[in-house]
Amino acid sequence: MSLSLFAPAADWQDLGLPDADVRLLEGFNSGQAAEDLMAALAAETPWRQDAIRVHGREFMQPRLHAWVGDADSSYTYSGLRLTPEPWSPRLLDLRARVEAACEARFNSVLLNLYRNERDSMGMHADDEPELGPRPIIASLSLGEVRTLVFKHRQRADLKPVRIALPSGSLLLMAGSTQVHWKHGIAKQSRALGARLNLTFRWVTPTAPKRSRA
Repeated sequence: MSLSLFAPAADWQDLGLPDADVRLLEGFNSGQAAEDLMAALAAETPWRQDAIRVHGREFMQPRLHAWVGDADSSYTYSGLRLTPEPWSPRLLDLRARVEAACEARFNSVLLNLYRNERDSMGMHADDEPELGPRPIIASLSLGEVRTLVFKHRQRADLKPVRIALPSGSLLLMAGSTQVHWKHGIAKQSRALGARLNLTFRWVTPTAPKRSRA
């Protein structure tokens, strides 16, 4: 993927994953700005916790989440159908800033609240059909530093890659990343504070239902 999709090349760190395009911008938000943004989003977001289906079994998600987006950006994963909440002024402003940094368009965002060290995200790829074959996904981290683990889906010779995501950092996954890699956040044994993560993405708009008249 061309560098033109991203903010100035000097600001983005290429993480060098084979068969992937993964970059990190550590200073997207920083310091008090990141803390204030997290506090505001944590307070105003309509959080929910749902059961998801994994390998035929249902589990409660080990985190809170919310799906926000354009009216036609419904999304399905792990047997869970998400209808978007409307954009707040704060999230609309944040989306515009993320789009400018990534030079890409997004019509939805998944917010995940990791309340403590026991909350996690299982290994997965964002490869749902609604996202297209080469999705661009921008992931903003706020709050506690957590480690994102990447594991190649085909090559057993490649060791997992661990990336610490500081508060205010913006991670971008593009190209064939979702085809070749899974990623997730494991539970931790040591006490950790809360982390809020926002993953902006473009979901293929759902077609309006036809009238049966």
